Amino acid sequence: MPKIDLSRIAPRGGSNYPPPHDAEMDGRTSLRVGDAGGLTQFGANIVILAPGAKSSLRHWHEKQDEFVMVVSGTCTLIDDHGAHEMRVGDCATFPAGDENGHHFVNRTDEEARFLVIGTRTPTETGWYSDLDLKVTMDADGFAFTRKDGTPYEGDDK
Repeated sequence: MPKIDLSRIAPRGGSNYPPPHDAEMDGRTSLRVGDAGGLTQFGANIVILAPGAKSSLRHWHEKQDEFVMVVSGTCTLIDDHGAHEMRVGDCATFPAGDENGHHFVNRTDEEARFLVIGTRTPTETGWYSDLDLKVTMDADGFAFTRKDGTPYEGDDK
């Protein structure tokens, strides 16, 4: 496989989250390195966090494993066990089905980057630890609902 030229991958910003949570992802972008290399069985992305940005809402996956390694800067892993500073080379794993909601926050004045590798499954359900929110994913895309399956109106913050 040829070397991937990161400078040729356009950073992807924005969010699939419903309002008002989509705005919480300001300052987060990613480089889809796995897609650039033609990978189909797992995703590999470099997530870029500006100072003050966070990677996602705190969440966990039913079917998908996640692996994270910090590649530049310092960020803070926040999970059900508290806040954990992570520096270059530090790694974290989130096995499928482990209900430990997690995300990363950049609490420094410098950009931070981490590599995240995750399973790609045809369907998935993700749960958001701090909100009455879940997401289901399939070939048709994303659907956000309350945890009991009722429609999500975007009214909790």
